[in-house]
Amino acid sequence: MRSLLSLLLSGVLILSQPTEGSAQSDSGNPETSDTAAGTPALLVADKIFITPDNKLVAEGNVEAYQGDIKLTAESVVYDRETGSLSLTGPIRLDEAGETTLLADSAELDSEIQNGLLTGARMVFDQQIQIASVQAIRAAGRYTQFSKVAATSCHVCADGRSPLWQIRARKVTHDQVERQLYFEGAQLRIMDLPVFYFPVLRLPDPTLERATGFLTPSIRTTSQLGTGIRVPYFIRLGDHKDLTLTPYISSNTRTVYFRYRQAFKRGRIRLRGAFTRDDLRPDENRGYFFADGQFSLGKGYRLKFDIRTTSDDAYLADYTPFNPDRLRSEIAVERIRRDTAFRTGFIHYESLRDREPQDEIPSRVFDLNYRKRYFPKSVGGEVQLAFIGHAHQRTSTEDVIGRDIARATFDAEWVRSWTFVTGLRTDVRLGAAIDTFDIRNDSAFPSNVTRTAPRAALTLRYPMVRREQNGARQFLEPIVQLGWANVSDSDVPNDESTFQEFDQGNLLSLSRFPAVDRREDSATAVVGLNWARYRSNGWEALATVGQVFRSEADPDFTLSSGLQGTTSDLLLAGQLRNGKGLTVAARGLLNSDLSFSKAELRTAWSKGGTSLSGSYVWLEPDPVETGGDEISELWLNGGYRIDQNWRTTAYARYDFSESEPIRAGLGVTYRNECVQFGVTLTRRFTSTSSIEPTTEFGFTLAMTGYSVESGGKKYKKTCS
Repeated sequence: MRSLLSLLLSGVLILSQPTEGSAQSDSGNPETSDTAAGTPALLVADKIFITPDNKLVAEGNVEAYQGDIKLTAESVVYDRETGSLSLTGPIRLDEAGETTLLADSAELDSEIQNGLLTGARMVFDQQIQIASVQAIRAAGRYTQFSKVAATSCHVCADGRSPLWQIRARKVTHDQVERQLYFEGAQLRIMDLPVFYFPVLRLPDPTLERATGFLTPSIRTTSQLGTGIRVPYFIRLGDHKDLTLTPYISSNTRTVYFRYRQAFKRGRIRLRGAFTRDDLRPDENRGYFFADGQFSLGKGYRLKFDIRTTSDDAYLADYTPFNPDRLRSEIAVERIRRDTAFRTGFIHYESLRDREPQDEIPSRVFDLNYRKRYFPKSVGGEVQLAFIGHAHQRTSTEDVIGRDIARATFDAEWVRSWTFVTGLRTDVRLGAAIDTFDIRNDSAFPSNVTRTAPRAALTLRYPMVRREQNGARQFLEPIVQLGWANVSDSDVPNDESTFQEFDQGNLLSLSRFPAVDRREDSATAVVGLNWARYRSNGWEALATVGQVFRSEADPDFTLSSGLQGTTSDLLLAGQLRNGKGLTVAARGLLNSDLSFSKAELRTAWSKGGTSLSGSYVWLEPDPVETGGDEISELWLNGGYRIDQNWRTTAYARYDFSESEPIRAGLGVTYRNECVQFGVTLTRRFTSTSSIEPTTEFGFTLAMTGYSVESGGKKYKKTCS
């Protein structure tokens, strides 16, 4: 029985695994045969016996196991004289869930390299299934199927035709290269012939990366007309590939590309397109993006993200995103428990109509190093930082072409005490030295060096209360007394032109985003944090705060809420109901009891339905809004109609101008063997280089059998 088992399982491995070699018997003698895997094996049957003519027979529920391979049959007969094997079905051979071979009967030769299988059917990776009248095994590598029907759709036993299938005169499966070769193939939809292919090659679904065409799509826009995109994937090796996507319509000839390569210590990705179209005749248009990262050793990482385009309108015309600036960066960083280092170069490319490229600080250099210590002599934590920054404009005109370089050394000591009464005290003592080098601006000195000492005392009194229903409440009053002094403020404000007042900087001693501006006065902050949690998932959080200062700071903008000696009242809150609903709001309430800035965000998800939205309002501000009011609403939603159908929609509306900005709608259908989607989008806004555009998109893909996505299967039912 051991000889039979070795020979049997050798055949199993040959039939189910793409290998370059296989176990063979020596002169047909099964005593010298060895299993391909060399792992322990098991043969189970109702009866095993030897006939008078020297044949070994296993009958009744025959099962053979080895590793992750399983063979089942009704009976197996091994002829010791000829070395042949006869299997009576139904026969089923499974290999690790990747390949399943079914047959009614099989006759294999002495070396298990050749043979005939009748009523054969093969399923690859639970996707493509091939059914044939018979299959011939040749050279231990090829399986040739005759009179074939191949599909990834679920086939019902009642004889109904699948949604799509490929009928072919012959199909050859090369299990070494993992390719399927079709001869005389027809693509049929609902059993109606649609296309004919004299020859057709498809990758075996167990092959993860193979050269060939990807899912095409149709795109129609009001500017470019109707066109088709046909991606072609080129496998350049195990660790790199190239995808070329021609896009052809009545008004454009475009080729997109994407190149990816993985290295031992990193990866790169290059994306872009080259275009000749009727929108800008006789001009070469396109874009180029490159990103990646590499490990440099000792914890250092190199990261880069390069972005550029030929003109301001190209990305809006040919890509789904439309930024108003392109940011390119190359940086080196290392983050440790007590140290952080990052340096990089940044370049900005403006796509705004009213923003000349030579007048913005387009070239930026940053250096940031931080270190912290825990001295036992004084306790607490000491934080040291060195910050370097430089930005440059391409213009050399006075004031307009101003360039600035600065360096900052900062030191701070922080320590906390918690008293037996529950009162918590935080003390901060710090100082900074800033030095500036200013060029191309006669209104400021060329060099400025200043000092900025600071101190703060913060008192907190956290309290907890447990309700009878198990809910917990937290209440924390906060008071902070702060002081800061800046020795010289005669430097231009290039980096801190916009300010935000929120929970994150309520207790900061400077609420400017960069150190070219620092708060310079004594301050007092009062605040209150409140939270309530219930065991059923309900959560509610709220923060109220206000800042008082001895002197007003004119560098704060009108909408920042920080002008004058008394700030606007900060109100912020968040609510979760534990059933998919989240609401977050933040606003600044001024002395007239009206909001100068407000923001509301909400999201809800339940089952197959999701909805999210945000609303923002900003009062007219000469600096931040150009004197205009901002009032905009964003909405995004999705609804799953059933297991196969899903809809999505989004909209953006400008209430201050009483006009829509963008809107879109999408419908997707998906089952186990096909997926198609339809999208309709409209951009209503216009500039000197961008016109309002309507876009229609259509995609169709033949997907795998029992495709699993998001934990749900889209398998068809036959009821």
